[in-house]
Amino acid sequence: MTAPKTISFDRERLAAAAQAYEAEMVRFLRDLIAIPAESSQEGPVIERIRREMQKVGFDEILVDPMGNILGRIGAGKKIIMMDSHTDTVGVGDRREWTWDPHEGKVEDGYVYGRGACDQRAGMASLVYAGKLIKQLGLEGNYTFYAVGSVQEEDCDGLAWVYLLKEDGIRPDCVVITEPTNLRVYRGHRGRMEIEVHLRGRSCHASAPERGDNPIYKMAPLLREVEKLNERLRADAFLGKGTIAITEIRSVSPSLCAVPAACSIHLDRRLTAGEEKESSVAEVRALLDALRLDAEIEVLKYDRPSYTGLVYPMEKYYPTWVLEEVHPLVQAGVRTYQALHGVSPAVGKWTFSTNGVGSMGVMGVPTIGFGPGEEDVAHSVNERVAIRHLVEAAQFYAAFPLVYASAGK
Repeated sequence: MTAPKTISFDRERLAAAAQAYEAEMVRFLRDLIAIPAESSQEGPVIERIRREMQKVGFDEILVDPMGNILGRIGAGKKIIMMDSHTDTVGVGDRREWTWDPHEGKVEDGYVYGRGACDQRAGMASLVYAGKLIKQLGLEGNYTFYAVGSVQEEDCDGLAWVYLLKEDGIRPDCVVITEPTNLRVYRGHRGRMEIEVHLRGRSCHASAPERGDNPIYKMAPLLREVEKLNERLRADAFLGKGTIAITEIRSVSPSLCAVPAACSIHLDRRLTAGEEKESSVAEVRALLDALRLDAEIEVLKYDRPSYTGLVYPMEKYYPTWVLEEVHPLVQAGVRTYQALHGVSPAVGKWTFSTNGVGSMGVMGVPTIGFGPGEEDVAHSVNERVAIRHLVEAAQFYAAFPLVYASAGK
């Protein structure tokens, strides 16, 4: 392998330029927070992003048939794509919030609101990274795409499987801008969604002995799933695999009747060495031990995007990880070093990201670097530090030049 070339750019000038756009990044972020957009409802957010990309001077802006937006700068050999998903989870119980979740409250150096860090901050920094590249002449032998992807909260990875299979772009690398607290991340556990369906026999609840209550039959399985979670394998880097029951449902003609069927929903997080087949087999072993005749289903996602496009995907999201010595990880480390004079922490996410699509399914080398703290995502305290917006924009502007200039 050829040694990486030394990249020289004026980091003080880049830092000053990014700082000068702080107010505009905050304004743009607050505009995005003000637009509610759960999965399949992202159209208005995509339009707002398109206008900002036009304003800052992207070379080309495309919206694909699924509704993902792609802003391009340059036309060089190395293709670098950076992702920020454009949907958010819902607000939940408004009584839990001490402020309007769509106000984009600014206080004590933070912007608060639904989507503040998951994932609107990444998009605000990405768009202004494009501005910095153009303004400071940081173009090189690369093509940079800032991607606003859809339906991540419903089906992480789906948009990237579509982008890489259907849009005709094959990048050399992908950078995920989910919150990393400005660390370089190189992977995370996979996940899958499993349901167990158990049938019984319905009858009037006034005489339950006439029926066969599937909820009672399901009860022993609940305890066994809890025990299974304690003995799942662990990995030194990714951590332990987990399984959790997140929903119990029954099918009944009324609340005065014993139900005819009962189902449980399992959230399965997959560490290194755990896959779909092995995870299904573990659940099957529990059913066999309990002598329960039940159906196991790995769920599928087929909800239309906001454009109406349906692109079905099984809800199995493979584990992915890059070695710390991988050239992409090292390019992320060198970019941070060039900007700050110190090495960044290198780690992993606890939750899942679109990396399950870009690398887990499609095999494109992927890393993460994003503004915000993972542990406030999806919470009523969701926020992002304004400082993070500025520093992330610097990283995204500098990274393409560092990566494209590295030896092969």
